Amino acid sequence: MNRRLCAVVGGSSCSREEYAAAREVGRLLAREGFAVVTGGLGGVMEAASRGAREEGGLVLGLLPGTDAADANPFVEIALPTGLGDARNALVAAAGDAVVAVGGSLGTLSEVALALKRGTPVAGLGTWSLDPERIPPGGGILEASSPEEAVRLLLAALAARPGPPGRRG
Repeated sequence: MNRRLCAVVGGSSCSREEYAAAREVGRLLAREGFAVVTGGLGGVMEAASRGAREEGGLVLGLLPGTDAADANPFVEIALPTGLGDARNALVAAAGDAVVAVGGSLGTLSEVALALKRGTPVAGLGTWSLDPERIPPGGGILEASSPEEAVRLLLAALAARPGPPGRRG
């Protein structure tokens, strides 16, 4: 089975609204057949993991430390990387698409690395980037709801050349 992957990125601490949005993103992605990849910790990462698992989805956590026990309780497959913040590059590269919910500088690094790879990124209350510095068609797809974020990513993936779930 060729399962599509979507990374959900955001802060390890977040507001109630961000938690609810990330949880719904996780649910919607699982319903669409995506496995969810996060940094495996709390906040937005936990919420997206929780939502995906509630829908029977697969959740992969790429942890910054060396102990799988650090993963939030909704991570099904915990991969301790021992890379600290450098694991953000793995999270950004793992997804066929990325959803960013809120977040701080770690989230910004994941968004930037995903965009640099040409990976579609939908944002919910996250960073705004200077369009002058982004190649045409390569910015954050701004969404006002979890449903819109997933819809935008599905459309962006459908418009890509090559088989679904593969980079062209």
